[in-house]
Amino acid sequence: MAIWERIIAAVSQFNVGVWDAVDILIVAYVFYRLILIIRGTRAEQLVKGLIVLLLATIVSDQLGLNTLHWLLRQLMTVGLIAIPIVFQPELRRALEHLGRGKFFQRTYWNWNPQEFDHLLDELAKAIPVLVKKRIGALIVIERETGLKEWVETGIAVDGVVSAELLINIFFPRSPLHDGAVVIRGSQIVAAGCYLPLTDDPSLNKELGTRHRAGIGITEHSDAVSIIVSEETGIVSVAHNGILTRYLDEKKLRAILTDLCAPPRGDSAGLWPWRNLK
Repeated sequence: MAIWERIIAAVSQFNVGVWDAVDILIVAYVFYRLILIIRGTRAEQLVKGLIVLLLATIVSDQLGLNTLHWLLRQLMTVGLIAIPIVFQPELRRALEHLGRGKFFQRTYWNWNPQEFDHLLDELAKAIPVLVKKRIGALIVIERETGLKEWVETGIAVDGVVSAELLINIFFPRSPLHDGAVVIRGSQIVAAGCYLPLTDDPSLNKELGTRHRAGIGITEHSDAVSIIVSEETGIVSVAHNGILTRYLDEKKLRAILTDLCAPPRGDSAGLWPWRNLK
């Protein structure tokens, strides 16, 4: 009887050890994902500042610096209250990232590969005309994160993407040229849309409102923005808050294919319920 009790106790201890390891791995993975989310954002510097304050609080306690320790503790208490306010954009980004997980995923490719190829061809025909005539343009391609709140700021179009339609929308003094075009699947859902502007202080001062809006929408969603400069004719793409400039047709196609291309083959038809709005 004593032997069986020892075996059961050993097995119980082993199970506890396994679950402790699983617990540590889960926490480590959560911290790893949080680091990836805040990396390259303003929150990265704020986190470094909080770590410095935490270390200073511990050191002041160990050295017996009571007044300094008390001040730092009060500052940390206020900081805990201020964190949700200061990190609001990053918290929103983290929750959206969680919502775009595989379990909740809604595929953003509401078009088949042939329709996507058609989109690339029409963009390839429209953008050189816009560049040649120095017509500014801002085209946003919706992906997993819905852009309904910004679509509603513009005028509904609901037309199939075509080079002629895009050129006419952005033609100077046309009713819809001052704003962004939003593309969902193979449709231009709206034009003249107003987008949030980025407040990135490191952005080149030469870039105007159109570029700031193109970057800003990618900071609030996973959309891809195509910007044509009215002054220089330079074509740029923004994604995840990062602007890539000086693109020719080949580079533009490669970036859009990498970011937006739907799956090809039998997998493209799987899970049609995910495309429901």
